[in-house]
Amino acid sequence: MKETFQKVITRNTDKTEIQFFRYIFVGGVAFIVDFTSLYVLTDFFGIYYLYSAAAAFILGLVVNYFMSISWVFNKRKLNSKTIEFSVFALIGIIGLGLNEIFIWFFTDELNLFYLVSKILAAIIILFWNFFARKITLFN
Repeated sequence: MKETFQKVITRNTDKTEIQFFRYIFVGGVAFIVDFTSLYVLTDFFGIYYLYSAAAAFILGLVVNYFMSISWVFNKRKLNSKTIEFSVFALIGIIGLGLNEIFIWFFTDELNLFYLVSKILAAIIILFWNFFARKITLFN
């Protein structure tokens, strides 16, 4: 049991299933930053929800990057951290575009509460982000 715990939690790994498990955790932390920022910016500062969603997504992206490179993915394709972060961010920007489309669609077209829309969008985008980053940067 302790061996399995160490393998999943602490050891470097190339196993996609363990990396995905870790990425879900990392994504959860980034989602909390994103979701909380969205709520605060929209409900406390009165910023239009799609603008808040973009700003909050970027905050979550930064948290996701630092946690991903330190815990999820141990092998890197690129030597330059600047280029690596740029590609990571580019994938995130595509994710941001998807995020905006899904939140808008679920909120304006399906009349869901914007925070419910955010949760649905985050679940969909989780898969895009993980596999795009694993294939392009950390395979």
